[in-house]
Amino acid sequence: MDLGLDGKACVVTGASRGIGLAVARGLAGEGAGVLLVARHGDALVRAAEDVGGRAETLALDLVVPDAGERAIAACEEAFGGIDVLVNDAGTSQARPLEELPDDEWQRQWDLHVMAPMRLMRAAAPRMARRGAGRIVNVSSSSGKRPSGNLDPSYSVTKAAELSLSRVFADRWAGEGVLVNAVTPGPVEGELWFEPGGLADQIAARQGTDRDAVLEAVRARTPVGRMGTAEEIAAVVVFLCSARASNVTGAAWSVDGGSVPIIL
Repeated sequence: MDLGLDGKACVVTGASRGIGLAVARGLAGEGAGVLLVARHGDALVRAAEDVGGRAETLALDLVVPDAGERAIAACEEAFGGIDVLVNDAGTSQARPLEELPDDEWQRQWDLHVMAPMRLMRAAAPRMARRGAGRIVNVSSSSGKRPSGNLDPSYSVTKAAELSLSRVFADRWAGEGVLVNAVTPGPVEGELWFEPGGLADQIAARQGTDRDAVLEAVRARTPVGRMGTAEEIAAVVVFLCSARASNVTGAAWSVDGGSVPIIL
């Protein structure tokens, strides 16, 4: 299937690892030029080598107020325009509600709401002037149903990101810019598996070990396993493509059935 992405100009945030890196690989594999955006330059260089094709990098802290404008302008400089934006930058911890200070709530808000909003605000008018565009926000199944294991500020801000996607979808659909979200469940990767990551944090809270935590996560998922970054990326790349020409304002669950709702 030809996805119609050859020659398109794309920005992917959170692109140095995990889902963002897998999305960048997928877009580059379809012939798109991809600007990989993340905070750490060394990791970005390695990611760009992995992605191959027409990959460029931009080391940028997305919570800085002008970061959205800078990222989109950098894509225009590198590839001559902007056709696709994928907002994947994000993070989470496993802390209970009563232990969350105000500055953590603010940090999550800045990263999961203000940063993608600024990027979309910069990208959408430019896409409209080109006649079409695609924006995909990588939210979370926790935005649909808060997880008892994860930082509540993560769930709340990921829910806000879903609403933000719908607001931009409604505003720009008439000008050819389609905006959607995906809501992954638990995904294999560094966030869960690295030392001190979510599995270790949850184990410490529950007085158990990481293997027991991961087994419980898998057992709660109808398919019996965690997802992979590549599985999430496959859906994201489709939503970025010409084949998703009548899809906007949607939130696609890619969670192995872990959230038992149909909306």
